[in-house]
Amino acid sequence: MHATILNITQQIEARSSESRQNYLRKISAAHHRPNSRGSMGCSNFAHGIAGCPAEEKAQLHDVNTPNIAIISAYNDMLSAHKPYASYPEVIKRAALQHGAVAQFAGGVPAMCDGVTQGREGMELSLFSRDVIALSTAVALSHDMFDAVMCLGVCDKIVPGLLIGALSFGHLPAIFVPAGPMPSGISNQEKAEVRQAYAAGVANRDQLLAAESAAYHSPGTCTFYGTANSNQMLLEFMGLQLPGSSFEPPESALREPLTEIATQRAIHMARDAVQIGHLVNERTIVNAMVGLLATGGSTNHTLHLVAIAAAAGIIITWRDFADLAKVVPLIAKVYPNGAADVNQYHHAGGIGYTIAELLNSGLLHDNVATVLGSGLEQFTRVPVGQDSGIEFQQRRHLSGDHSVLRSVKEPFQPDGGLTVVEGNVGQGVIKTSAVSDQHRHIVAPARVFSSQTAFVSAYDAGQLNQDFVAVVTHQGPSANGMPELHKLTPYLGLLQDQGYQVALLTDGRMSGASGKVLAAIHMTPEAARGGNIARIKDGDTISINADTGEVSVDADLSDRLPTQCEHEHAGTGRELFDIFRTHVGGASQGASIFANTQS
Repeated sequence: MHATILNITQQIEARSSESRQNYLRKISAAHHRPNSRGSMGCSNFAHGIAGCPAEEKAQLHDVNTPNIAIISAYNDMLSAHKPYASYPEVIKRAALQHGAVAQFAGGVPAMCDGVTQGREGMELSLFSRDVIALSTAVALSHDMFDAVMCLGVCDKIVPGLLIGALSFGHLPAIFVPAGPMPSGISNQEKAEVRQAYAAGVANRDQLLAAESAAYHSPGTCTFYGTANSNQMLLEFMGLQLPGSSFEPPESALREPLTEIATQRAIHMARDAVQIGHLVNERTIVNAMVGLLATGGSTNHTLHLVAIAAAAGIIITWRDFADLAKVVPLIAKVYPNGAADVNQYHHAGGIGYTIAELLNSGLLHDNVATVLGSGLEQFTRVPVGQDSGIEFQQRRHLSGDHSVLRSVKEPFQPDGGLTVVEGNVGQGVIKTSAVSDQHRHIVAPARVFSSQTAFVSAYDAGQLNQDFVAVVTHQGPSANGMPELHKLTPYLGLLQDQGYQVALLTDGRMSGASGKVLAAIHMTPEAARGGNIARIKDGDTISINADTGEVSVDADLSDRLPTQCEHEHAGTGRELFDIFRTHVGGASQGASIFANTQS
């Protein structure tokens, strides 16, 4: 093992000692209760099986028959989750064939940032993660189950399902993916049309045609955003079958993989494998390493903090920054490169990435997974055989050096994310898509309280200059920390015109953070008196991704923070006042559970 990886892991273990022990005691107490189904009152139990076919009722009377909970984010509007329509029947059939029963325990909401981008619904997006965690807990609260199968793909859905499952950490859990849609037009072509539209060169019909050619069928979007970063993380954490993440929905392997996942859930139920033990300090470090090595979504600087906390583990943004110094970027997937996730998968994908990092001592192999002991099993790929699926060791070579490289020949020597700090606070930059000449800037501030105000200034011709766009009051307690992708084509266009531009905000940009330098997630946020609310137009701002610094050349201590009153009525936003009031800061995972977890 690399000394730095070991050292950071040990620091996390020491920091988390008390909270982790509290969590383990909690799940141990739950595990050692009498069999929950067998100890139920007759009326309780009868209610729980009333809807089952006679064969399943008879089996569930035997308390030794594993009962598998299915929790799904299925809906038929969102492409990533539409494939899940058929999964429950596949799982139920496979469970019966292997002496178990599966019940659809509950659904969780799945919203799409792509649909809500720049609209009021985006203000519910980040909070939906914690709603999903709560929904998962409600589904499992019936106490009827011996294992959990989680069906979810996209941005907040997977973290929410995992946080909810960890609250029932005495149960086994396995995640079941649905896969990406086939490649449409290239992501670069799509970005070019967006910039052309921002410049007034392309019309709405041309923009819609490009977007529809990119997002065109069931499956996840093919760029390497939060959804596909989720899938990578689940394999790095050993919670999803090897090589299953990026098999497309129509793949001949998809249904057999779901059947194997069901078998693993049954096996883990019989062996009393607990997800609360599968997710430990080493697992979390592996996830952070995977994120850095692949240039994954900045959203996971929020989600991994919250997921770790759900298992009693305390990680900080400084851990990400320290790991980034020794973990190289070895994958280039849009927006970090030209390839999409299908090309990444065909070049070797997650199996190659894990193998390369394991062989370089940058990952912990001594972890328990849904397949048993050892992360090495996740360097293998599923291959169809007459007898079913076999997980075979692939040739340890990249199939495309423009997409995947070795640790010895990386795209950049440090990880795809970095942390910046200074008198503005602390924030995150996704460096993997930013070219060397744009990784630092010194320029005057232009301050905005919304994306709309920025676009209005652009349309009025007021932004033809070097500047740092400071977009304030976009943090979790202000308005739910929306993604600010409406800014991306305009900033990209200005940069292409030769201006030095950057973004500084307490909001999010997430998995689609692109070629423009963006210091995001700034904390403390403006709504809680953070110094970002004290910046004025014309202040000189310095952002340096190479040195990890962000500062304003002004004495901020004598200034009062600006105020911004957001409208929280409509599109359900009034229902989330309690979230805005109680949410933790970005560096705490922007979670409402920050003060409730052990």
